[in-house]
Amino acid sequence: MARLVRERSDIIPLLGEVFRAHGYEGASLQVIGAATGLGRGSLYNFFPGGKEEMAAAVLADIDRWFRDEIFRTLETAAASGDRRRARAAIEETAAAVGRYFRGGRRICLVGAFALDGVRDRFAAAVAGYFAAWIDALAAALGAMGLAPGTARDRAVTAVADIQGALVLARALDDPGLFETRLRAIVTSLTADPTGVD
Repeated sequence: MARLVRERSDIIPLLGEVFRAHGYEGASLQVIGAATGLGRGSLYNFFPGGKEEMAAAVLADIDRWFRDEIFRTLETAAASGDRRRARAAIEETAAAVGRYFRGGRRICLVGAFALDGVRDRFAAAVAGYFAAWIDALAAALGAMGLAPGTARDRAVTAVADIQGALVLARALDDPGLFETRLRAIVTSLTADPTGVD
């Protein structure tokens, strides 16, 4: 049965899964057409820039989701200056990250593009995504009482650990490993830096 696609935004999630499954180079227009139910002409109607525009749209959609669901929550909690609210935001956003990556069953497409031969083509989007995540997390950690340098170091470590856990869970076909590591990361991040809850 053909998929009903009415708008460009209907296609973007489908494209994301194609790029996750096949990588940028492996996502031929034939593969993309089969996944979306659209012919070449329709694809170019929605994305005149071809596959590069499709990938850019997917990266922008991922960035939008993370900004709305993760970064804004952390930044709002950080701006409040409330330690408990910052801790709750870290826990809440970690749970959302776990759901987004389907408990370790879904790769990070931005991370995959960072490692792929197309990294330079999408360098600004890739770097912006990771920088925004680190900045938002560091701000929340700062609101919990950590010094700026320490907060940033812990944020970098946490984001790197999440990415590494995703890779390892996929490599070992063990999604539980991702979930276990994510819980450990959150426990480490949310431990009261002053030792007083």
